[in-house]
Amino acid sequence: MPVRARPLSPHLEVYRWRLNMVLSITHRITGIALSVGFLVLMYWLVAVAGGPRAYESAAAVLASPLGILALILWTFAFFYHCLAGVRHLMFDVGFGFERAQRRRSGLITIAGAVVLTFAVWILLWHGAHS
Repeated sequence: MPVRARPLSPHLEVYRWRLNMVLSITHRITGIALSVGFLVLMYWLVAVAGGPRAYESAAAVLASPLGILALILWTFAFFYHCLAGVRHLMFDVGFGFERAQRRRSGLITIAGAVVLTFAVWILLWHGAHS
């Protein structure tokens, strides 16, 4: 008896992109980014424990333009993932299912993550230059 190919579920290209869909995908991506960021944090902690030479090397990597960009993106991923998690908790208890509420909470999640990221890095910048 020949094996029949099972039908595949529709791919993302079939659906019209909506804010909720983008937010859900971004939530998953930021979860992965946080996992990778924790590996960078472990690298830094091992360097701290490894002595001054190891710390200076890690500090140089993280203070490079690419390192700073990665840290900024990691900060955004943290705040976005946290706020999106709160949004999902609200869904779990039955709040925010109306179209306008979903859109508003999604926009608040994005804006909140951007504002919090910006605020943290402004504080870090002022702290480093005072």
